[in-house]
Amino acid sequence: MPSPIRTLTLAALLALAPTAAAAEAAPTTQPAPLQQLRIYEIPRTNEGVFHDRFQDHALRIMARHGFAVRSIWRSEHEGKVEFVYLLDWPDAATMKAAWAAFMVDAEWAAIKRETGARHGRFVDSISDRTLDPLPWSPDRAGG
Repeated sequence: MPSPIRTLTLAALLALAPTAAAAEAAPTTQPAPLQQLRIYEIPRTNEGVFHDRFQDHALRIMARHGFAVRSIWRSEHEGKVEFVYLLDWPDAATMKAAWAAFMVDAEWAAIKRETGARHGRFVDSISDRTLDPLPWSPDRAGG
């Protein structure tokens, strides 16, 4: 007569066999989520209208194209005003497709033309950084 422990172990292994096979068949190479850091240098004279345009229009249109804005900051660096924001993306392909759609959005193009005609230049320069997560980052511990 087999021991109860051996029988239980064999039963457990048999029960797990279909799960292990399904896990092996499932794709394991899913792109890692990433973040995007955008830094706009903006003229002091247009800072208020820039913020209004971003808050009232850009955020709404970006949301329509799948943008997930995590946080927004104001910074001063080397005597220049900066507008900084952080976006969450599921992968690089989604990020590129969303930016392409946003850049050709007819409503956004019309708003930029109108506000530019009334107020002049809104952005002097843009820095764009894609932040790829490291597996040992503290926010990924245990994951």
